[in-house]
Amino acid sequence: MKLLHTSDWHLGRSFHRVNLLGAQREFIDHLVRTAREHRVDAVLVAGDVYDRAVPPLAAVELFDEALHRLADAGIPTVMISGNHDSPRRLGVGAGLIERAGIHLRTDPAGCGTPVLLADDHGDVAFYGLPYLEPALVREELGAAGAGHAAVLGAAMDRVRADLAARPAGTRSVVLAHAFVTGGATSDSERDITVGGVASVPAEVFHGVHYTALGHLHGSQTITERIRYSGSPLAYSFSEAGHRKSMWLVDLGADGAVTAERVDCPVPRPLARIRGRLEDLLADPRLERHEDAWVEATLTDPVRPPEPMAALARRFPHTLSLVLDPDHTPDDPLASYAQRLRGRTDQQIAEDFVAHVRGGHGPDDAERAVLTAALDAVRLDDTLGEVAR
Repeated sequence: MKLLHTSDWHLGRSFHRVNLLGAQREFIDHLVRTAREHRVDAVLVAGDVYDRAVPPLAAVELFDEALHRLADAGIPTVMISGNHDSPRRLGVGAGLIERAGIHLRTDPAGCGTPVLLADDHGDVAFYGLPYLEPALVREELGAAGAGHAAVLGAAMDRVRADLAARPAGTRSVVLAHAFVTGGATSDSERDITVGGVASVPAEVFHGVHYTALGHLHGSQTITERIRYSGSPLAYSFSEAGHRKSMWLVDLGADGAVTAERVDCPVPRPLARIRGRLEDLLADPRLERHEDAWVEATLTDPVRPPEPMAALARRFPHTLSLVLDPDHTPDDPLASYAQRLRGRTDQQIAEDFVAHVRGGHGPDDAERAVLTAALDAVRLDDTLGEVAR
């Protein structure tokens, strides 16, 4: 059975001030064309269809168009909600849409109920695990703990229980939206940390022939059977080095997996340049970036006058300007920025406690209070987005 694995469309999202709807429409054209040309048996969309819970009308119209085109092509599609989606909104009409071969899985209660598709070698069971917010689904799934690993583990227990009751040789595919240990992040993924931990071990998906992951925006292979497709477009300059693609997966009669990448259209390349303004404007090696979307980091000790206007004369598609002046090693501003770089909110909060208490950091009980407070803020933000 041939599968086309994609995720993280983020319909409705822009790139800095650039509207990406045209590029997203071009991607949908590419997706449908690829599915037809390769005669895929199913398209898998592993979450974050939209960029926010209440997407703009133009994004909803593009999504509707994509569903109609896939249904008209007779290509079954299995799709889950991600942490950016509103499960209830995305799942409206799922029962009716399913009659057209579009299978929306947005309800955690349905984790153990597969979509069954068949080829010449028998059934393939597709289990859709929508994004599972631990605080919201822990009781419903009967999870033993409060973190992502616990709720995903409980969902996968349901998957394995259903699979065990099916005929021997039934192949299985799971769609999930999560941060799996070993995956490489970018700046454009929303934080899903709970209790100071965001990732889950790959072992949680043990027993499944293929796991189609969403959430991380870089295409990557966790194991040969567990892969991220990544987002089809870049949504931050941290993705400048990404090769945007989808996975074309061949699931053999015995469950063996082979996969190849199918590149996605690139509306415009990304470039990150760094240096003093005068050097950036004169360096001949930067000529290749003159047609790219550019993030320029200026290291001038003093801010130059009207730097964006000066950059735009050579790099007309400059979208981001970062000021990072050269500092001496003993500059307090430089050392402060260095101390914060790469640290989590939890670590910064604990450092602050140690600072105000003369070097005595929080004890275990205090650390738990900080963790609970940070989780509550993140959950409030998530619930607020869903409510909107």
